[in-house]
Amino acid sequence: MNSATLRILQSAMRLFAENGGTSVAISDLAKEAGISRGTIYNNLDDPAEIFSEVCDTVAQEFATSILEAAANMTDPAEKISAAIRLCVRRVHEEPHWGRFIARYAMLEPRLGSFWGTMPADELRRGLVSGRFNFHRDQVASITASAGGATFGAMTLVLDGRRTWRQAGSDTAEVILRGIGIEKAEARIITQMELDPLPRMSVFDAA
Repeated sequence: MNSATLRILQSAMRLFAENGGTSVAISDLAKEAGISRGTIYNNLDDPAEIFSEVCDTVAQEFATSILEAAANMTDPAEKISAAIRLCVRRVHEEPHWGRFIARYAMLEPRLGSFWGTMPADELRRGLVSGRFNFHRDQVASITASAGGATFGAMTLVLDGRRTWRQAGSDTAEVILRGIGIEKAEARIITQMELDPLPRMSVFDAA
């Protein structure tokens, strides 16, 4: 994916986040991106599918960045906590990204698909090792709850009702306690310092 296409997708994401809907006028997109209409047509196979392409790109970039951020963590509880907290932190750092996720996550399964991958794997790993305590057939329900709670925390940050630190840590603590981590330890885990999410270059274009 070249830099022009990345710029177009980033601009489209901002417009969707601000205006809603699943389509955007090419003239508006060109203005937002600071490029010509011809450049858009030359870099998109089908401009009518841009919403779908933005959803795919956002979902892939987020999943990849979380996996990289947690690559050196060995504790499944720490990895699940980091996934929640880093997601909420990114809303603070990139409000347009947060508004896009908050607006469309319930409508587009792709945007929430991450919670059924790494977090689900870590839940199973923690259950097998005895780190967690829940019924093994509850993994899907727990990941759905974690994803929903995280999206709710993102909204709190976007609305200015909680800081990203408060919303992220509180949400992660509730989830960890729900899967068997004691209150004191859950608090320690969810207060650990984390580096910002690494950027995977997808939305780095200005």
